Amino acid sequence: MSESERNERRRVVAMVGNPTSDKGRGAKVDAQVLGLLEEAGRAHNFDVIDITGTSFDDSLNQARERAHEYDYLVVVGGDGMIALGANAVGCSGKPLGIVATGSGNDFARGLKLPVNRIETAVEGIVGAIVRGSHIDVDMGRVTSLDGGYAVDAGMLSCGLDASINDRANHSHLPTGTMRYFAAVLVELTHMKRYGYHIKATLADGTTDERDIITPLLTIANSRHIGGGIEVSPYSCFSDGLLDLVWMDHVPNFGECAVAISNAYNGKLLASKVFGWKRIREIEVTRATEGDEPPVLMADG
Repeated sequence: MSESERNERRRVVAMVGNPTSDKGRGAKVDAQVLGLLEEAGRAHNFDVIDITGTSFDDSLNQARERAHEYDYLVVVGGDGMIALGANAVGCSGKPLGIVATGSGNDFARGLKLPVNRIETAVEGIVGAIVRGSHIDVDMGRVTSLDGGYAVDAGMLSCGLDASINDRANHSHLPTGTMRYFAAVLVELTHMKRYGYHIKATLADGTTDERDIITPLLTIANSRHIGGGIEVSPYSCFSDGLLDLVWMDHVPNFGECAVAISNAYNGKLLASKVFGWKRIREIEVTRATEGDEPPVLMADG
């Protein structure tokens, strides 16, 4: 293909939806987004293709295998769909557009994108395409030491936060915020002292290696978890660093009440309950002491 042919080629926007989300109602949202993109494409001279697969893995494979067919990827859904998009186009130079319609939408909140505002989100994406604008975003890389499985994520939940996430995912409450808030209240009533051994490279290049026995351990690149809880309010998407947040001890009732009251206002780490460090990378393994940690959860 000549240089002039490449310059004249119509841009292509690929969309990946999540038709099985929200008990199948996600299909209607996907159709709405596709229609809005197609309408905008006719007005602004770009084509739109729907590469949604039959499952999460199939959609991810489609996005990777057909990457040569599109210039932009748009994902519709929550943090899981953003993770799909990030793993599909991360480091490729292809911009990722986000229509946040999930239960938590924590990564989108951190980017200050519209949440559950479909037309506004699509309008912003189309504007960015037309203007050729985008922002660069850091992504945390989570790799299993046993087997080497890797995924890009905004937050790695290792303790109480993972238990809360799991409980919220199985909740039947109607909204994401309600599910997570209820899960927080339940999990706080029977906190455990999980045992972790951490080896972290700090922001200044020094190493911190020790055991941490704690109910909560979070490795964050994004600020929010659980539908808006600011567990890491100082995280920044473009500083090349992660934030390690943990509880120094099992809090008493008063400390829990203060923490809950500050969960959504950016003041959570002002409590003496929490420890916090800026890090470049970290290895987390099981300590000899403490309770067995729950299954770790990478999100966003």
